[in-house]
Amino acid sequence: MKVIEQEIATLKNSVSEMWSLVHQQIYNAGEAMLTGDKELAYKVINRERRVNAFELKIDSDCEDIIALYAPVAIDLRFVLAMYKINTNLERLGDFAESIARFTCNLPDKEPIDPQLIKETHVEEMLEELLSMISLAQEAFDKESSEIASRIFIKDNLIDEINHSSTAIIAHYIEKHPESALAGLYMAGIIRKMERFGDHCTNIAEELIFYLEAKVMKHMDKTEKEANH
Repeated sequence: MKVIEQEIATLKNSVSEMWSLVHQQIYNAGEAMLTGDKELAYKVINRERRVNAFELKIDSDCEDIIALYAPVAIDLRFVLAMYKINTNLERLGDFAESIARFTCNLPDKEPIDPQLIKETHVEEMLEELLSMISLAQEAFDKESSEIASRIFIKDNLIDEINHSSTAIIAHYIEKHPESALAGLYMAGIIRKMERFGDHCTNIAEELIFYLEAKVMKHMDKTEKEANH
């Protein structure tokens, strides 16, 4: 095996490990938010440092491969894609931490009403986001642009939940003014989760770029779906 092949294999393993860590962070942050488990939320906050350390290592590895081995063609596309995917994974880790902090900051006397969780479909939103991350990792492991393209369709549901949430939360606060703080927190969480979806689609775009040399950036969703 050539040295550059060894370096690329090592890079792929590092990205895969970070992916698994970020997936667990988002799962734990979601569980903490839904159940009000502050101990689990603190665990997410403390593990964010591991995500940041992974990001720095992967960035450095990508830069070293380009500087030392001058990769070309698919090897170059792989390294460039990993560099950008790494950034998106770190952002997902940041969002997980922010949701965990929301759970820690919400006063014990104002827990989230299960009815609000149900009406906003936030649990369904979380499940879809975890599914998108899993799909992206499967596409990465199997080197499948067809699997990656499914993420674009899933993001539509995330957008629909986000768009409908404002009116739902406003109506809830109107009926339950004593729970206004929890309602506002929920609105912030849903906006962050919508951004989760955007970062997942960014990752899918980078995987397709790596595998097919096709640039999906700036295409609208209809164009992306038509291209796959």
